[in-house]
Amino acid sequence: MGSGPDVVFCHGTPWSSQLWGPYAEALSSEFTVYLWDMPGYGQSSKFPDHQVSLDLQSELLTDLVSHWELQSPHVVAHDYGGAVALRALLLHGCAFASLALVDVVALAPWGSDFFRLVGDNTEAFHALPSAVHEGALRAYIAGASHVGLTPGQMQDLASPWLDTDGQAAFYRQIAQADQAYTDEVQGLYPRLDLPVLVVWGKNDTWIPVDRAHRLAELIPGAQLELVDGAGHLIQLDQPVQLATTLHRWLTSQATMR
Repeated sequence: MGSGPDVVFCHGTPWSSQLWGPYAEALSSEFTVYLWDMPGYGQSSKFPDHQVSLDLQSELLTDLVSHWELQSPHVVAHDYGGAVALRALLLHGCAFASLALVDVVALAPWGSDFFRLVGDNTEAFHALPSAVHEGALRAYIAGASHVGLTPGQMQDLASPWLDTDGQAAFYRQIAQADQAYTDEVQGLYPRLDLPVLVVWGKNDTWIPVDRAHRLAELIPGAQLELVDGAGHLIQLDQPVQLATTLHRWLTSQATMR
């Protein structure tokens, strides 16, 4: 939607493009914005035989940018979306004008004890009674916010994973998470040759803020912005500050072009 320089938003897990929707809409008066749901997420397919690992997602982002006929879009990525965008850029030759990395999966170590538990017992989690699954899911999602989620926000984030297909898809994407996919590109970050902004919630317990400092140090010329009072779901915890930061960044990059 919109018109102006191209901006592609990449979501993370267990989220969808819905999390970026209000930001895309707000920017659409100055930019042409693109939203997509990775396979296995949001409104995209959740078929059991569809691979949802990071390596495939980065190939699909590259193909999607080509399908949209975008020459060099600005990219804003959150969580897993950061790894997807970085792999597309470094391994698949997908050209970006700039890259904003928001609380991203990019540096080892990552993956919680819960991830490892699911990976070792995937079929058992698929078979959880729906009420037990819903309780575990809501507790898991709640931990991503520092200020706390409203009932409406929680429902929006949890609902894609509550039916039978959603429950299986939720545990499938966790089971296919593999740090090897970021290990493969982590050593290449010093080669990045484009404007990069690293944005992080200071109170992120999923991916602690020390990763922000490390990532900004690894990427030549990267700018770092830390946001007070924000956890991993920075889009919901501090929307005004994040929107202001992204608007300032994208406007400055579009002007430089």
